[in-house]
Amino acid sequence: MRSLKQESISVFDIFKIGIGPSSSHTLGPWRAALRFLGTLNNLGLENVINVKVMLYGSLAKTGIGHGTNVAVVLGLCGEDPVTFDVNEVSPRMAQITASEKMLLGGSAEVAFTPDKDIIFLYDESLPYHPNALTFLCTLRNGNQIAETWYSIGGGFVVKEGEEDLADNHVQLPYPIEKAGYLLAACEQTGMDISSLVMENEKTWRNEADVKEGVWQIWETMRDCIFRGCHIGGVLPGGLNVTRRAFELNKSLTAGKTYRDFNEWLYVIMSGGQSFKSTLDWVSCFALAVNEENASFSRVVTAPTNGAAGVVPAVLLYFIAFCQGNDKERIIRFLLTASEIGSIFKKGATLSAAMGGCQAEIGVSSSMAAAALTEAMGGTPQQCLMAAEIAMEHHLGLTCDPIGGLVQVPCIERNTMGAIKAITASQLALQSNPEKARVSLDDVVNTMWETALDMDHKYKETAEGGLALQLPISLPEC
Repeated sequence: MRSLKQESISVFDIFKIGIGPSSSHTLGPWRAALRFLGTLNNLGLENVINVKVMLYGSLAKTGIGHGTNVAVVLGLCGEDPVTFDVNEVSPRMAQITASEKMLLGGSAEVAFTPDKDIIFLYDESLPYHPNALTFLCTLRNGNQIAETWYSIGGGFVVKEGEEDLADNHVQLPYPIEKAGYLLAACEQTGMDISSLVMENEKTWRNEADVKEGVWQIWETMRDCIFRGCHIGGVLPGGLNVTRRAFELNKSLTAGKTYRDFNEWLYVIMSGGQSFKSTLDWVSCFALAVNEENASFSRVVTAPTNGAAGVVPAVLLYFIAFCQGNDKERIIRFLLTASEIGSIFKKGATLSAAMGGCQAEIGVSSSMAAAALTEAMGGTPQQCLMAAEIAMEHHLGLTCDPIGGLVQVPCIERNTMGAIKAITASQLALQSNPEKARVSLDDVVNTMWETALDMDHKYKETAEGGLALQLPISLPEC
């Protein structure tokens, strides 16, 4: 069993707006680069003459497919993954590669050749975590500055020597380390999960700001789904995977016209609620998000990028098919989901490089199941039961991306995770949690033990499983 550390994790730590395709291999390294840039700013960017980046372990083995090299460069340039224009990713990298120069922090020009100054150490791993990277900077006075960072899953990063804790070290009114603590707090206060989460969030910001921020998360998810359903073609990276959400949406909306998301939603809602139609739409929503993610587009880490399609797909299912198109209910859905993700972060891991895909799709499915259950009127006990059911049937799921790309089997797995979440919620809503033989805490512990037992080649290395079944030769950059 993992030794728990007290962490104060916000909904905005679990849900992060950024650029795909990977939270641990793209967003995390990007954030680490920004943090290292802060160190360089204190030294004076004008004093820097050279920067090198060393990628270790999983970051090296799947770094090209996950865009880790791109992420660290844009981070060193001072770009914000929340606001950086996704259409400028490729042009910016092409310009830096051609000129062999980079604007450090957006202001100080330094020599930089990505092919030489980003070093992939495929056979070296650091003991703390498989996702490690070291920044090495040479100053004009000859001194060298080095920092090692770990991308520990879900976009969380920790500097070597720091504790693995969230950035916000505060005392919450309801500190939740385990699902049992969450249930006890709900029973003692009479609050549901989302209300309890809101009380914790008000430690950092007022309720209006929390709601505004969570609504922005949903708007980003919503826009990502809509965009992904209306872009066809082939995904980048050399695997030649055809985008399917576009054709599926085209088939499902045949003969109907619309101009924006709201009109599209009306078309969906007016198309009936047959099992086949609902299943097609949930799959379409999930496919759309993760095809966008694979295209270096803007997504919400939920709790990772590789699993970014599950929560929004289930939430849009709730909106379109369960009369859930209400701002307050949407916000509460995301608050509940975030707390389940937080419990897995504390008791196990959100990193596929540590725990395989159970740490990504499994956790996201568990989050969505609990959130849907509360949104449908379930009790806190039923919410935790739904979360347990969803994860129980993802235990042992490996991470074996073909070519190191977040495409096969990752994109389809989001459809599976979404459907399992809905099924888990339905089962919980029709069950008596008091008769459940397995608790959510039992499953969190089991997930962590399974992660420790899992062979390293099934942990986001592209060295096992499906990754070995398709003979391909991907470009080096």
